[in-house]
Amino acid sequence: MSDAAQPTAAEVRAAAEAVKTALDRHLAAVERRSGEDDPDVYEAFNQLAAAAEAYDELLYDRYDEVTPFEIPGADDSLPPYTGPEEPNALSVLIRRDYAVAQPQRLRAHAQRIEAADGERTGEGISGTVHGALGILFGEFEPDEIASRHKEFGLEEGDSTLWVVAADEPADPGEWLEAPFEQIDPQRVVCRFDVSAVFDDDLDDEDDDPHPDLTADEDDDLEPLDADR
Repeated sequence: MSDAAQPTAAEVRAAAEAVKTALDRHLAAVERRSGEDDPDVYEAFNQLAAAAEAYDELLYDRYDEVTPFEIPGADDSLPPYTGPEEPNALSVLIRRDYAVAQPQRLRAHAQRIEAADGERTGEGISGTVHGALGILFGEFEPDEIASRHKEFGLEEGDSTLWVVAADEPADPGEWLEAPFEQIDPQRVVCRFDVSAVFDDDLDDEDDDPHPDLTADEDDDLEPLDADR
């Protein structure tokens, strides 16, 4: 960073004062909390995290120094649950990411499906990757693809599953055009994540009871509440 773009000493000092103010606000919210998921504590936590992150960045830019502590940001957790105590309905939102590691293998599977259905092969829909993917996901359930992904030339990436409470079931066709929009994070009952980032945690475990397992295979599916 050039000298002209560096923050001033006064800006760094102001950011430090903002952290002090946020600390006092957070402590006061904790002292008067009304329960485990008090929204005032949650809001004060997010304000403290934002202030600490801003100070850390300015401190580094100005003095090439960092703070000795790390406060997880708001994106690392969901807000307190405010949905119904006894939900009458729920939505299960699942996202699984894959890399197309072996396009030829993927197209070969799609061509066999086409041939079995009496469709044209080679130059048909299965001749392209996006066409082969359409055939594959049209033929198999997502859970079967997840369990056989290597067979189909796919490589697993991150995945997440959210269980969201609802007051009533949605009307037929109501959300089909935008299935993942308008989700209220405060209605998430539980959440399960699988990611390669957990591999780093496993590498740090000297007494890992399953040293030959990856994060996907080990016990990395933890409810959100366990992480908070």
